Order: sequence, then structure tokens, then C-alpha cells
Amino acid sequence: MRAPFRYLLPVGLLWMCAHAAAADAPLGVTSRWAIGQEGGWDYLNFDAVQHQLYVSRADRVLVLDVDSHTIKGVIAGTAGVHGIALSDDRHEGYTSNGKASSVTVFDRRTLKTLATIGGTGKNPDAIVYHPASHSLFTFNGASHDASVIDVTARKVVATIPLPGKPEFAVTDDHGHLFANIEDKAQLVDIDIASGKVAHIWSLAPCQSPSGLAIDKANERLFSVCDNKVMTVLDGTRGKVVASVAIGEGPDAVAFDAATRTAYVSDGQSADLTVVQQMDADHYAVLQTLATQTGARTLALDAQTHRLFLPAATADGSLPVGGKVRWKDGSFTLLTIGRP
Repeated sequence: MRAPFRYLLPVGLLWMCAHAAAADAPLGVTSRWAIGQEGGWDYLNFDAVQHQLYVSRADRVLVLDVDSHTIKGVIAGTAGVHGIALSDDRHEGYTSNGKASSVTVFDRRTLKTLATIGGTGKNPDAIVYHPASHSLFTFNGASHDASVIDVTARKVVATIPLPGKPEFAVTDDHGHLFANIEDKAQLVDIDIASGKVAHIWSLAPCQSPSGLAIDKANERLFSVCDNKVMTVLDGTRGKVVASVAIGEGPDAVAFDAATRTAYVSDGQSADLTVVQQMDADHYAVLQTLATQTGARTLALDAQTHRLFLPAATADGSLPVGGKVRWKDGSFTLLTIGRP
């Protein structure tokens, strides 16, 4: 009967040490870059090789130098763009164009468009590159499936049916691809080699999962949910091992493996929830940082441990379940780090 106490003691000590470290150097908003331009936004992705940030903006992708606050280029012709995936082995980037049901291929060094791949499922949203198989996957919100693309041949080679509307997706280092299923509060495990869904797991108590991140070392999956919780699922057993309170309106989560910290961008409560991993199955909220209304997605620079959150000024209050109108020219990029 004393074994549980022996286990809780080191976990408690870890929590106190982590909490003290966070209190010594809390995160803060270090800059607000007023970029302007019209259009909404969705996912963004930081390119650690080229040191540039890609931000989807409705019908184009902005390529930003976050240090000099300059726009390095624009990837045009991406109607309804949602996400950006990167391949280091091919030096290419890929955009999921929701309105066109296509993928744009571009050179990450020159920012020139190389090709457009049509024939994906309807409204491709999340997009993930798997380097071992040289395959690209789009997760299609309207057709409830995933398209498999051979990036060498630049064509769709397979379609994987899904049990519902997919949201964000990630890969591990063991040949698996995971995706949140928003309307079913589930997470699917896809075996990449076979191109089939291997498991469908419940994310309860999660409702309407959107953003997803992975701790590859421990095979833990972080899903952020509309009912203000982040669930942590063991990707080897398909079991939820933890549930953490977060803010309202989350749409993205990032996990910093070096600091063992998860970051959740909460667009409606206008804050960032900072969650420390004590061990694979135990977590504690260390900080809730005020950001800006609408700052619902984010990207992590794992080298500098900075976070980037896009936001804008709303024309009115955020409607429940409705589409927000943003003031023209108010688009802003927040940088978050240690002051």
C-alpha cells in the first residue's frame, strides 16, 4: 500500500521544480508585428532550415522573416489554403488548398511554385509529409478521407476512408499517422505501410478535437478540444492517460520536446495555456498568458523555443459558431518567448 506514495513523491518534486523554473522566467509577448493585408488565416509552420515562417492567408501563403519583420515572399494561387507541410529531403513545401481541392508544391529556397497536384479529396485541410515513404497526406474535411500523394510522381495514389471529419494530423517515428476526428471525438491511427486505419480511439472527455501534437519519445498525443480540455493519449495503447484544463476556442497545440512543454493557443479566451510534462502521464498548467482575441493557431521554433501566433482585431464580438469578420489591415503576428 505504500508504493503509490513512493511514486507520488518524485512526481510532486518534479512539479515543484518545474513550477519554480517557470516562475523564474515566465513567458511573455516579446513583439507584435502589424503585418496588415486582407484575408483570414489558418495553420502556420516554422521552417527551421530556412529560418522562415509560413502563414496561410486565404488565397496565399506569406513567407516571413520573424527576426527582421519583413515579408520574404508570397506563395500565390492557393485558393482556400489551410496548411503547409515541409520536406527536408526534397527542400520542398506543400500547401493544402481547400477551395481548389489541390496541393501546391514550392521550393523552400527560392519560394517558386513547382507544381500543382489536383485530385485530392474535398476541402483538404491538415497536410503532413512522411519522409521515410516520401509520401504526402492531405486530410479532407468535406469528403471525410485522406489522400495519399507520391511527391516524386506528383499525383494522388490512394485514398484512405475515415470515420468522420478529420482535423489536424501528425506522424511518429514508427510508421504511424494520427489524426483527430472532430465530429466523433476520436483519434485514428493509420498504418502508413498498409495505407489503412489500424485503430479508432475515443478521446473522451474531449469534445470536438482540433489541434494535435505528439511527444515522439513517449508516444503521447495531445488533442485540444472545444470543451476547454486537452487530452493526452497513449499512442501505444489507445488510452487517454491525462486531461488538462485549457482556455476557450483552442485550435492548435505544440509540444517542445527539449523543455517537455505543451503550448495551447486559445482564440476565444485570448490566452496561451502553458503545460509542463512531469512524466509521460502527468501534467500541470504552469502559466496562462494573455495573448489576443483570435490567436487560435500557433507555430513553434524548437531551436529558440519561441512561439508565433497570428491574430487580428474583430469587427465585433466573436459569435458562437459563426464566422468572425476582421477589421481590414489589422492582421498581427505575436511572438512569445522569454523576455
